[in-house]
Amino acid sequence: MSAGLFGLLDDVAALAKLAAASVDDVGAAAGRASAKAAGVVVDDTAVTPQYVQGVAAHREVPIIKRIATGSLRNKLLFILPAALLLSQFADFLLTPLLMVGGTYLCYEGAEKIWERVSGHGDHAGDSVEEVKEHLDADAEEEVITGAVRTDFILSAEIMVIALNEVSDEPFLSRAAILVVVAVAITVLVYGVVALIVKMDDFGLHLAQRGSAARQAVGRGLVRAMPVLLSVIATVGVAAMLWVGGHIIVAGLDDLGWHGPYDLVHHLQHEVEHALHFAAGVWGWLTNTLASAVVGLLVGAAAVAVMHVLPVGGTEH
Repeated sequence: MSAGLFGLLDDVAALAKLAAASVDDVGAAAGRASAKAAGVVVDDTAVTPQYVQGVAAHREVPIIKRIATGSLRNKLLFILPAALLLSQFADFLLTPLLMVGGTYLCYEGAEKIWERVSGHGDHAGDSVEEVKEHLDADAEEEVITGAVRTDFILSAEIMVIALNEVSDEPFLSRAAILVVVAVAITVLVYGVVALIVKMDDFGLHLAQRGSAARQAVGRGLVRAMPVLLSVIATVGVAAMLWVGGHIIVAGLDDLGWHGPYDLVHHLQHEVEHALHFAAGVWGWLTNTLASAVVGLLVGAAAVAVMHVLPVGGTEH
């Protein structure tokens, strides 16, 4: 009897170790998949604060909360089932879909650069702020709906990138990893966004009371807010071009056109051989810069078609 009990306990312990290992594997795989989607995550973080610019302070967090809920619904109820079915029955479509998404990222990044250079983005931003200064319930609902709709595109790209990283995993592991990625990235993005949009309110609170040191910190936070948003937006553009370009180069290699991939990696290896100090870092930077250049070229072509050439419609 005791031998049987000890045997059962050993089996339970073995199952517990196996389950723990599986959890660790899921967590590690989710981490790798999330890292690959970093460019889109940064873009999502950079885009979202614009939806609460000009909104009354007490409505900022509730609006972000509702957008986050919509984002999680997008990922778990719509994108995740479609992605799992795709990976199970039509995995040959993953690379082309990734490349379409990569092209969209390149277009978004190049379009933001075009707007800054041409000045077309400034007037749109002004009109958005004017509208949001007088948000009523219906207008707020419209803002949230538009934000969730835009998030659907970014969320789909995040989930497809993550899926591509774990496409060799068993079906249930794939599903678990994507659920972890969906929840973790949503919490990360909208948690950071909530902190960003409340930073100036916190700074204003400090600047109006307490010691001179607190007031100085508060004024510093208020002054830093526009700079922080500008930095995040710039990093978001760079990340879109880098990730989009990398997806396209890797996708072309998978589809049989090895030239761009081989050229980028040849440049990387040449730099690593030439610079012995921190060769891996310089090699990664070279690969990243080359991918960003590819992304900029692809994005510029897409912007030309959509906004500049007559076939793309009227210039705006």
